[in-house]
Amino acid sequence: MSAVVTDRAVFEDVGPSLRSAVIAAGGRWSAGQRQLLRLVPKLDASGEWTLDGAVSCAHWVASALDIEVCTAREWLRIGKAIVGLPTINGAFEAGRLSYSKLRALTRFATPENEAELCDLAERVPAGRLAHAVAAWLQRNETPEETEARHRDARGLWWRTDVDGMIAGCFRLPPGQSAVIAAAVDAEVVKRRLRDASADVSDEGNRWPSVAQQRADALIDLLSGGGAAVVIEVVFHVRADGCTLDDGTPIPGTVVERLAPEGYLRVLIHDAQGRPINASGRHRHPSARQRRVVRERDRACVDCGATEFLQYDHDPDFEQSQQTVVDELKLRCWTCHRNRHRHERNQR
Repeated sequence: MSAVVTDRAVFEDVGPSLRSAVIAAGGRWSAGQRQLLRLVPKLDASGEWTLDGAVSCAHWVASALDIEVCTAREWLRIGKAIVGLPTINGAFEAGRLSYSKLRALTRFATPENEAELCDLAERVPAGRLAHAVAAWLQRNETPEETEARHRDARGLWWRTDVDGMIAGCFRLPPGQSAVIAAAVDAEVVKRRLRDASADVSDEGNRWPSVAQQRADALIDLLSGGGAAVVIEVVFHVRADGCTLDDGTPIPGTVVERLAPEGYLRVLIHDAQGRPINASGRHRHPSARQRRVVRERDRACVDCGATEFLQYDHDPDFEQSQQTVVDELKLRCWTCHRNRHRHERNQR
C-alpha cells in the first residue's frame, strides 16, 4: 500500500511539470514550423538556393537541415498553398490548427471552401480529420468526381529502410482496399486457427504483432496465387451516404456497380437506429446475428480493439444452450481467449 501511495505522490509531484514541459516544447516546435513554412517558399522564389549548386529548393533545404527531400517538398507545397488561404493560414498562425491538420487541409482547400474546411478541422481531433474531410468531399463532389480523384491518386511505393528492410505503402480507392484488407485479415484468422502456437490459452506463448501477422498473411496470399477463402466486405448504405465498416466514405456508384454481382444482405434498424434483434438455438451465430452484434458493439467490449473481432457467448453456450444476440458480445481474439482462460483458472 505504501508503494502505491509513494508512486502516486511522485506522479502528482512530477507529472504536471512534465506535461507542462511537453506542451511548452510543442509550442516552440509549432512556432518553428510556422516560421519554416513562411521562409521556405520565399527561399524558393528568391533563387538563392542555386548559389550552392542544388538542383531544387527542396534539395537545398533537405541538405541544409539534414532531412529527407520529401519532407522539404511537403513544406514547400504547404507554404505555397497557405499564401492563398488566409482563413486557414490565420488559424494556423493563431495556433488553432496544428501542422497535421494544415497538411491535410491544404490538399483540398480553395479560397471558396477554406472557411468551411477550417471550421470542420477546428471541431474534430486530428486523428479523425481524415474521415471528416473524406465525408465532406463526398457531400460536395459528384460520385464521378470522387471516383476520378481516387483513380488519379492511386499509387504503390516502396523504399529500402535504414535497417535493410523494404518499407512500402499504397493508396487505393476504398472499395479495392477493403477487398485487400478483408483478404489479408481472413488469411490471418486462417493461419491462427491452424497454428497451435498462436493459442494464447497456452501459457508462455507470445503472439506476433498484428502488423507481423498481416505481413505473413500478405506473403502467403501473393505466393499462393491469391485468397483461398471467402471474404466479406461490408458496405453501409444510409440516408447520409455509403461507408465501409470503419466509417470510410465510399461513392454510391461503387456500391451500385458491385450490387448486381454481389450477394446482398439487408440489416434493418428500428426507429431509434438500433439493429433489429435476431436469435436462434444453434451453436454458432448466424450471418444475420453477426451483423446485428457488430453493428451494435462496433469494437471489442473489453479493450476497444476493432480488428480480429470474435462473437463471444456470455454466458457460455454450454450454460445457456442458446445463441441470442443479447448474449453475444464482440471481443478481440486476445480478450476472448483471456476471458475463457480466466474462467478456467477460477474453477
